[in-house]
Amino acid sequence: MAVLTAETGRRETRKSFRAAGFRVEFVRDWKQAAARWHGQDSPTPFQDARWLDAWYSAFAGLDDVEPLVAVISDPATSEQVALLPLVRRIHAGIRIVEFADLALTDYNAPMLGNAAPRDAKAAHLLWRNLLAALRRLPGGADLIRLRKMPVDLDGRPNPLALLDGVRPCSLNGNLVTTGNDFDAWRYSLERTVRKELERSWRVFTRDPAAIFKIVTNKDEALRILSTMEVQQGARIQYLGLNFTLNDETSTAFYRNLVGDGVASGYAVVSALTSGEEVVATLLGIRTGARYVMVRISNAGEKWSNCSPGRLIIERTMAALHRDGVRQFDFSIGNYAYKRRFGVTPFPLVDLTTALSWRGIPFAVRDRAARELRRHPRLAALVGRAFGRPASREEN
Repeated sequence: MAVLTAETGRRETRKSFRAAGFRVEFVRDWKQAAARWHGQDSPTPFQDARWLDAWYSAFAGLDDVEPLVAVISDPATSEQVALLPLVRRIHAGIRIVEFADLALTDYNAPMLGNAAPRDAKAAHLLWRNLLAALRRLPGGADLIRLRKMPVDLDGRPNPLALLDGVRPCSLNGNLVTTGNDFDAWRYSLERTVRKELERSWRVFTRDPAAIFKIVTNKDEALRILSTMEVQQGARIQYLGLNFTLNDETSTAFYRNLVGDGVASGYAVVSALTSGEEVVATLLGIRTGARYVMVRISNAGEKWSNCSPGRLIIERTMAALHRDGVRQFDFSIGNYAYKRRFGVTPFPLVDLTTALSWRGIPFAVRDRAARELRRHPRLAALVGRAFGRPASREEN
């Protein structure tokens, strides 16, 4: 196991340790790092070992992506402080440290131990020790860029969100909490939305072969995933957007996720079908009473009269509610259909720090981009000047 340790401070009492520092170790093998992390819940479903197993298995072999899992502990007591699932990669000649994401993980966060900081002072100490350890890494690092971090981690403060340098992320989460009475939640929706969902189900089930199902068989789930890839690709091509989820490595990730996670119920694959035809698909991940939607697709114009995208969401929510789910996370992206389901937005934050002079222009650019987002009209003009398409929302 390749480990680099950076420790600051004296091995004295816990109080002295807090004033002195944290032990930071970097492990270059995810499975070995995970084996050292004991008995801690995942702050979001994206820090579940099954998500990270699938991610590192797919991406760790790339030439320009190096696993760099930070394991942080109390040097005086050896208590677990935090685990950060990171990578180091080369982009434009710059060595960037970031979460294991590459546009696939919706919420990034540290996994927190019992000794994790709960106030800004301890969080700043942890951050200083982490930066110092990164600067001493063999091979070096120029920039640390942490994006899409929730402020609250399952009722505990995210220490990285307590730092002075954090800024609002351009994205946010979208959560629906139903409570125990699903029908009561359904009736809280706007009447037009509720009636449209009821009408869509009636139209869909006019076909005697039409059914909704949650798929638990691995082979069938992988077949549904293949259909999802085709349907999503066709939809994105129609919109004239760039589609990256079907590249070889991303495809391997999703197949790892579904193949290894569907039997346990962590990966949830649901579908609307008519005989052998797949009308709509939805992939999500579930831990306990929380479910997050990850990918969605439908067969397009042929079935548009029954709004299959919205219908599969509502049917999946109802089925999972009967199985104990109470929080339905619509993830990032402020699409109109999410608002129709009554989502409550919650904030995410970003943090960028230069680790060398090479990283300074990138840190400055990130800050300028954040400032620009505060002025939407100006941001749109700049985007058009650089040939970026205007953002779109699904209806």
